[in-house]
Amino acid sequence: MSVKVLVPRELGKPLGMYSHGMVAPAGELIVVAGQVGMDAAGKLARPDVVAQTKRALENVRAVLAAAGCGMRDVIRLQTFLTGPEYIEGFMQARREVFPVYYPDGAYPPNTLLVISRLVRPELLVEIEAMAVRPSRAGVAPKRAAKSRARTARATRKRR
Repeated sequence: MSVKVLVPRELGKPLGMYSHGMVAPAGELIVVAGQVGMDAAGKLARPDVVAQTKRALENVRAVLAAAGCGMRDVIRLQTFLTGPEYIEGFMQARREVFPVYYPDGAYPPNTLLVISRLVRPELLVEIEAMAVRPSRAGVAPKRAAKSRARTARATRKRR
């Protein structure tokens, strides 16, 4: 997907690996629930924020893949950390994996929130995402055609 990174002159350079804003072409919105640093079996990646962040991002990637998208389709991230002491580890994990996910440096906007805790005390980070799946030629018209066909059948039955 081709996105346009917004760089307003009125704002300074972002403080980290994110963009101030992004414009995405029309398509279907994919909303990814908060992902944490656990695998499919419910096993914690490790008790450190670097490993948990990497696992949470991989889980985001897996949800996106199930929707036919990739990390390059992400237009927004929202991250929750359970303490300010985890910010540097979170940033380190991003420095390690973002060049793979975003080789052109067009990072999605990210809001980072420090909260008191997550649903389980051993969890240190949770990451939500929004992505846009590009419109696929023929997908929307097929739905519209089916709808028109149902309407036509219903009209004929009433006559």
